[in-house]
Amino acid sequence: MYLCGPCLGLPVVDPNGSGDENSESKIYIGNLDLRITEAALIKMFSPFGKIVTEDFLWHTRGRKRGEPRGFAFIQYSSKEEAKLAKEKMHGRLACGRPLVVRVSSEKYTVEAAENSSKGAGEATKTSPSGSSSGQTSRSSKIAAIKNKLKALEAEGFSAKKQKQTDTSLQ
Repeated sequence: MYLCGPCLGLPVVDPNGSGDENSESKIYIGNLDLRITEAALIKMFSPFGKIVTEDFLWHTRGRKRGEPRGFAFIQYSSKEEAKLAKEKMHGRLACGRPLVVRVSSEKYTVEAAENSSKGAGEATKTSPSGSSSGQTSRSSKIAAIKNKLKALEAEGFSAKKQKQTDTSLQ
């Protein structure tokens, strides 16, 4: 199974280390309702410029094989068109869900990861330079996951204890 960086909360990194023009003209579209088709997506985003490529991702294995994965990429002929599409479409409702639209060359901030994981841990904004000083470190992410696991285990233990008390009273 292929997972992209934004899905995992990782920054989108150019392997060459330079700002690639293609990535500046490419946008990520997420939180797509499963009823949205490729044709509908192209129709929604074509008013903002000439679409060069479109990559609508599908599940390739398992019980969801052949179903949309809920995100896609569109590449425009210029970075200005991509930025315009992001400005106009980010947060806009499509089939009752707010679209997440980012220019692919932008760094994926920990703040966005925190919002998508519904507060699994503490996070801070990254600086525009992309330095890791404002990012949550890997060890603190692991600690947050461990704390959540402990809380869930404690919940499960107290629920079992309550069940045992209930059955002994009968």
